[in-house]
Amino acid sequence: MLDHRLAPEHEELRRTVAEFAHDVIAPKIGEYYEHNEFPYEIVAEMGRMGLFGLPFPEEYGGMGGDYLALCLVLEELARVDSSVAITLEAAVSLGAMPIHRYGTEEQKRTWLPRLCSGEMLGAFGLTEPEGGSDAGATRTTARYDADTDEWVINGSKCFITNAGTEITGLVTVAALTLSSEKNPDGSPRREISTIIVPTGTPGFSASKKYSKVGWNASDTRELSFADCRVPAANLLGEAGRGYAQFLRILDEGRIAIAALATGLAQGCVDESLSYAAQRRAFGKPIGANQAIQFKIADMEMRAHTSRLAWHHAASRLLCGERFKKEAAIAKLHSSEAAVTNAREATQIHGGYGFMNEYPVARFWRDSKILEIGEGTSEVQRMLIARELGMEDSRP
Repeated sequence: MLDHRLAPEHEELRRTVAEFAHDVIAPKIGEYYEHNEFPYEIVAEMGRMGLFGLPFPEEYGGMGGDYLALCLVLEELARVDSSVAITLEAAVSLGAMPIHRYGTEEQKRTWLPRLCSGEMLGAFGLTEPEGGSDAGATRTTARYDADTDEWVINGSKCFITNAGTEITGLVTVAALTLSSEKNPDGSPRREISTIIVPTGTPGFSASKKYSKVGWNASDTRELSFADCRVPAANLLGEAGRGYAQFLRILDEGRIAIAALATGLAQGCVDESLSYAAQRRAFGKPIGANQAIQFKIADMEMRAHTSRLAWHHAASRLLCGERFKKEAAIAKLHSSEAAVTNAREATQIHGGYGFMNEYPVARFWRDSKILEIGEGTSEVQRMLIARELGMEDSRP
């Protein structure tokens, strides 16, 4: 018999974070959002709760939990605010997870304790201005200097989350390195490797924050590398395996984004139920009208099925089963559900839905990026088709 109930420890965590989101984040986040300020106070409290260390071993300062625990937390946070949720998601899935998965013992002991405590944030430098969805079109280079035993990095990255906060400690950069093998024509073969670059390294700079439509209380910047030198020991994982490594990281991250999107979709239901009970028109609450009831019923359906989708993907990940297709399905469905629910919630609120003092206005602005980040909806459909055995039509 299937049992979809959460284990007691997971349910307790979910409930604790739900209370934290409602009691601590909800009253404060609107002001941070309106002023485009990073919520250091909230992030510090999340660190004290152990949220940044949830899926990591205790020996590195983590909580010894699993990926399901992280995703449950992300859903509950995003139910109230997505800026806080994406800060946690990027710090764990993109900042710390590559080091946990592929780092040497020395790299793990150097970086993970501070990343797990939330005292430091990590970022992942993958996307480039001319790359977009084509992650294989990396142009940033890393040249090995044998005289100094260092990597010399040149290039730029864009849309990098957590890249320029006061507590950002490192960025893992995807860069082209020279392979020991040659191309058929005898020219040097380039391959993608990943390298840890600590903040403050000469030649590494972060631009000012982007002016964004949404996620206004999170940090997103462009990064530049100009003859940026780091020790050869900062190579993360095997040279030339960077592409395969970050594909695995992105597959996992899509489950986390699906959980975040589910939270936003559910938050739209919460706010719409509350508003429909309070707002009166023509002598009765607007929730008494079937048109509103049907909208909210459909919103709940989308949030519910999104949750089932990411739970399924997460369960396969935890069981060691292949989960690429399930992660893509969860990310695709939940992100589109979030956008639709945000639009419908705004419609239910009428003119008030267009006012920033109402959470649904924030949800509406935050939702669209979920169909773009960590793989666009088009990329997810491509991945699903490929996993079904359909031919790739690319040249």
